Amino acid sequence: MPRYFIRLAFDGTNYHGWQLQLNGLSIQQVLNEKLTAILQQPIMAIGAGRTDAGVHAKEFYTHFDSNEMLKVERCNQLVFQLNGFLPKDIAVFEIFEVKPNMHARYSAISRTYEYLICRRKDPFLFNRAWFYSQALDLDLMNQGADIIKEYDDFGCFSKSNTQVKTYKCYIMHAGWEQNDGVLKFTITADRFLRNMVRAIVGTLTELGRGRITLDELRRIIESGDRRQAGFSVPAEGLYLMKVIYPSDIRLQD
Repeated sequence: MPRYFIRLAFDGTNYHGWQLQLNGLSIQQVLNEKLTAILQQPIMAIGAGRTDAGVHAKEFYTHFDSNEMLKVERCNQLVFQLNGFLPKDIAVFEIFEVKPNMHARYSAISRTYEYLICRRKDPFLFNRAWFYSQALDLDLMNQGADIIKEYDDFGCFSKSNTQVKTYKCYIMHAGWEQNDGVLKFTITADRFLRNMVRAIVGTLTELGRGRITLDELRRIIESGDRRQAGFSVPAEGLYLMKVIYPSDIRLQD
């Protein structure tokens, strides 16, 4: 069956994450329902990853298989139809055919996340950033981000009781910047563990407040113990920004 990628974005405020849930509405459920209704065939869209409840995505990919061959014109029409049926907090940008062995999750080369901390109350960032007014040492937090990049085993930042074969991740970039009262943490890696970014941000804010030292950060990472790391920061400040795939995944120009 031909396989298609969808590039989309969503505001996660009203959803229990991407993945299908037994007791809550998910982005995957909404997208599956609309695709099934439009294409008149059962559709199961597979996502680039599972985002937690309240997490946003400015760029997200999902793939689906179709028993109908969708030419470029039909893909463009499907984008228009989906955006007409989907709620306002989910937007589809592009649909394109890919090689049959391409997978939205497993074929990804890297993912980039951002986390926003608002330093002063801002109604325009409500449900879009974490409001946190405590003093933070940004230079120290960036030193901590540099230390994290030295490691590749992050069991201490993984949600407990997850079924993963390895806690190893290759972090290509991690760092903080500040602009007009908003702190932004950006991190890029080949893969992420569940709750990993929120746990890293929580731990680095503990560092920024002086509650732990750089040496203690190293000890936490080397312990592999989630209980040693900082708290998991609220979901509303987290954004999936970019997912990178091999350059030759497309079948259509």
